[in-house]
Amino acid sequence: MNNFSEKVAFIWSVADLLRGPYRPNQYGKVILPLTVLRRLDCLLEPTRRKVLDKHEELKRKGMSPQAIEPILNRTAAPPDWPKDRPFLAHNTSKLDFQRLKDDPNNIARNLTHYIKGFSANVRRIFEHFGFAEHIEKLDKANRLYLVVSKFADMALHPAAVSNTEMGYIFEELIRKFSEAANETAGDHFTPREVIRLMVNVLFEEDGEALTKKGIVRTLFDPACGTGGMLSVAEEYLDELNPDAKLEVFGQDYNPESYAICGSDMLIKGQNIEHIVFGDSFTEDGFPGERYDYLLANPPFGVEWKPEEDFIREEHARKGGRFDAGLPRINDGSLLFLQHMISKMKPVDARKGNGGSRIGIVFNGSPLFTGDAGSGESNIRRWIIQNDWLEAIIALPDQLFYNTGIFTYIWIVTNRKALHRRGKVQLINAVHFYRKMRKSLGNKRNEISEDQIDEITCIYGEFKDGDTRQVQIDGQRETVCVSKVFDNEDFGYRKITVERPLRLKFQALPERIEVVREASAFQNLAKSKKKAGSKAAEAEAESGRRHQEDILKVLRSLDPGRVWMDRAEFLADLGAAAESAGVRIPAPVRKAIVAALGERDEQAAICRDDDGNPEPDPDLRDYENVPLKEDIQDYFDREVKPHVPDAWINEDVRDEQDGKVGKVGYEIPISRHFYVYKPPRPLEAIETDIAAMEKDIVRMLAEVTR
Repeated sequence: MNNFSEKVAFIWSVADLLRGPYRPNQYGKVILPLTVLRRLDCLLEPTRRKVLDKHEELKRKGMSPQAIEPILNRTAAPPDWPKDRPFLAHNTSKLDFQRLKDDPNNIARNLTHYIKGFSANVRRIFEHFGFAEHIEKLDKANRLYLVVSKFADMALHPAAVSNTEMGYIFEELIRKFSEAANETAGDHFTPREVIRLMVNVLFEEDGEALTKKGIVRTLFDPACGTGGMLSVAEEYLDELNPDAKLEVFGQDYNPESYAICGSDMLIKGQNIEHIVFGDSFTEDGFPGERYDYLLANPPFGVEWKPEEDFIREEHARKGGRFDAGLPRINDGSLLFLQHMISKMKPVDARKGNGGSRIGIVFNGSPLFTGDAGSGESNIRRWIIQNDWLEAIIALPDQLFYNTGIFTYIWIVTNRKALHRRGKVQLINAVHFYRKMRKSLGNKRNEISEDQIDEITCIYGEFKDGDTRQVQIDGQRETVCVSKVFDNEDFGYRKITVERPLRLKFQALPERIEVVREASAFQNLAKSKKKAGSKAAEAEAESGRRHQEDILKVLRSLDPGRVWMDRAEFLADLGAAAESAGVRIPAPVRKAIVAALGERDEQAAICRDDDGNPEPDPDLRDYENVPLKEDIQDYFDREVKPHVPDAWINEDVRDEQDGKVGKVGYEIPISRHFYVYKPPRPLEAIETDIAAMEKDIVRMLAEVTR
C-alpha cells in the first residue's frame, strides 16, 4: 500500500468481514473508530515504553490522575512531532495492536482494557463512537478478532501516512460509508473544492497579513461535522505561509461526526478541547469567544422546533444571538449565520485591526424567502444595513452529494475593505464546473483548481459588469460574472394600497334568508339565564319575536329597488324599522349589510362617520417601492394612472423606523444575471416537428411491415 487510494481500498475491504452481523449502512460504526485506534496505536509506538515508565514513576509520587495527564501527553509525543503543536494523547495500558492480535481468546476484554488505558480526551471520543457495544456485538459474532488482526497488519505510522493524508483517508471513508448507507452524505461531508473556494475567498482580502512570520489566527465552524472545513483551511494557510498557525475550533451535535472530527484534530496536533459536542443553538460550546474566521455548511432546510423554546427566549432578550429575527420553523439556516455573527471580533477603528470574516453555504431560501417584516427579511435587513454582507457567490448545481440544487456562498464581514464599504458583490459562478467521470450520489459536477482560482480572481477584482468566456452546453459564450450593488439596492418598502368600498343593496327574498342564518341574528333567540328556567324560556321567546319583527322590516323594503348608496339604504332601513317600532342591534345591522350588499364599481363610495372613504379589503393591494425611490413619486407614476381612486394606507408603518410601509430586503441574484433568450423562429420549430413526424411514420411502417 504505497498510496492513499490503496490504503482506503484496504480499509474498505476489511468492512466486508462485517457482512452478516452488520448491514452495509452500519459498517462505518466499526471501521471508522478502528481506523482512529490503529492510527493512535502507530503514533504512540515509539514512546510506549517511556510512557509506561513515567506513569509508574508519577504514581509512586502520589500525583493525581489530573496532574499526570499533561505530563504523559508530553512524554508520548512521537520523536518527529512538530514542536509547536501539543501532543494530546497517551495510553497507560501494556497492550498494543500486536499484543491484541497475539491473544485471540481474550480479544474483547483486552481491546476494552486497551481503550480504557487512553487519556480522558481519547476515551471521550470512543464513548461518542459508542464503540463498547460494537466490541460486544463483534465478539459474539466471532468477527472481532478477524477485524482487529487485519488492522494490526496495516501500517499507519507517520512515516507511511502523513497527517494530511490521514485526513484525506478519514474524509474518503466517511463519504463511502455515507453513500453505502444511502444517507445524506452532505450532512457530514462538504466537497473539498467547495471548501477550498470558500477558504480562498475568505483569506483573499488578508493575503498580505497572512504571509507574516509567526502569525496566529483562529477559525470556528459551528456545524463542523467531521472537520473538513477546519482541515482544508489549515492546509491552505500552511501552503500560504508555513510559519503561520491556525487554531481551529468546532462544534457538532452528531456524536459520530464529533468523534471523527475530534480524532482528526487529535492526530494532527490540534487541541481536542477546541472541538465541542452539543447543539450550537442551545449549548454554545464557546460562550463569549470571538474568532478571526468562521466557516460553515449548515444543513439545508432543517427545522428548529426541538430548540424552539430556547431560541424564542433568547430572541426576546435584548442583545441575544437571535434578536435580529427568527426564520420560519422549518429552516434554521439563518440562525447559524446569526450565531456566527455573534462570534465576530469587534473592529478597533483606532488601531485599524480586529474584525472577522465569515463564509457560509446556503441554498436559495435565505436569499429571498420571507416578506417585508418577516424574520428572514429582518435578518437580511440587519446584516445589510450594518454593511456586513460583502459578497454572494452562486455555485453550479449538482455539486453536493445529497442534493442537486443550486447553492450559494455568503461572505459576511465587519471589516470590509474601504472600496467595498456600502457595496455588495454578486458573483455568477454557475457555469464554472466540469462534469465528473463518475457521479457520486447527486454530485455530478466539480469545480477544478483553475476554476477556483478564476472565481477567486473575479471576487478580488471587484468589477461591476465583469464578463468572462464560459462553456455552456458545449458552446463558448460570454456571460456576466460579477455585479456590484449599493446596499440599499436590495431594500424596499412594502406599501399598502387601498381602494374604496362600493356597495349596492337589494332586499331580495333569498338574501333576507341569508340574514336568518347569520350568527348575530341567531343570538337574538338565545337566553343568558339559567337553561331550562321559565325566565330563560321567556327571554328566548322574546328574542324569537324580535327576529320575526326584523324579518318583517326587511320584507317591507321594495325587492325591486336597487340602492347604489349605502348611506341611503341604511337611512331607508332605519326609517322602516322606526315606523314598525323595531330596534335593530348594531351586530344584526352589520349582518344585514353583509347579506343584502354586493360590490359594484358603479356604486357610491362607502364612507365612515368622518366622511373618509372606507377601504375594500378585497381590493387591497401591495407595492414594493425600492428604498432609493420616493414613495409618493412611485405611487403617482405606477399606481394612480391605473386606479385613480386608490390611496396609500399611512397607518401601516415600519416597526423600526416608524415610516410609512414595511421595510423588506431580498437578494434576487438569479434575476440580476438573467439574460433573455428569444425562442427559435417558428419556421425552424415546424421543420423539426415535420422531421420527427416523418421518423415516427417510418418507424411505425417498420413495425407493421
